[in-house]
Amino acid sequence: MAKKVIVITGPTGVGKTTVAKYLEQQWHMARVITHTTRTPRADEKNGRDYYFETSDSFNKNHYLESVIYAGAQYGSSLEGLDRAWQKSEIVTIVLDTAGAITYAQKLADKVLILYISVSDSNVLRQRLAKRGDHPEQQQHRLQSTEYLRDLTLPPELVGRATLINNDNWHKTQEMLQEFMILCGIIK
Repeated sequence: MAKKVIVITGPTGVGKTTVAKYLEQQWHMARVITHTTRTPRADEKNGRDYYFETSDSFNKNHYLESVIYAGAQYGSSLEGLDRAWQKSEIVTIVLDTAGAITYAQKLADKVLILYISVSDSNVLRQRLAKRGDHPEQQQHRLQSTEYLRDLTLPPELVGRATLINNDNWHKTQEMLQEFMILCGIIK
């Protein structure tokens, strides 16, 4: 199979990282590690969850895409994508919808897109509180234009993205299995 990147996108708190970890564990996919200037959460480790950068070090990388989200810089480097592809031909990356659009435009047929959603956006607030973000950071994120933008599938991804509702984890796993079969990644 040719090299592919599964882009997992949707609003913050929807379970994008959980979906990515499941795909990585279930089908032994490498993850593209992205860069950010935000402060690490208590359980996050540099080089495993993100490359945690300063503003200066962030600007020294070569990015396929980068955005400012809730006041912090995020980006995926070309080198990070190549490192992931050296580990497996199918890799995953978690991006906001703007990043997903960029990947779709720049990498064309190498990109498979999953848009993750939930039925009730109040669930997102609850999930943010559970994962340990500082209440001030949660509020800032929930009021950001990026968060509001990511609550709906952008027109540029309509017909391109596979939509998965993550209200029920067991059903989400079943939908991911179907996605993998439809994409020809598994039989």
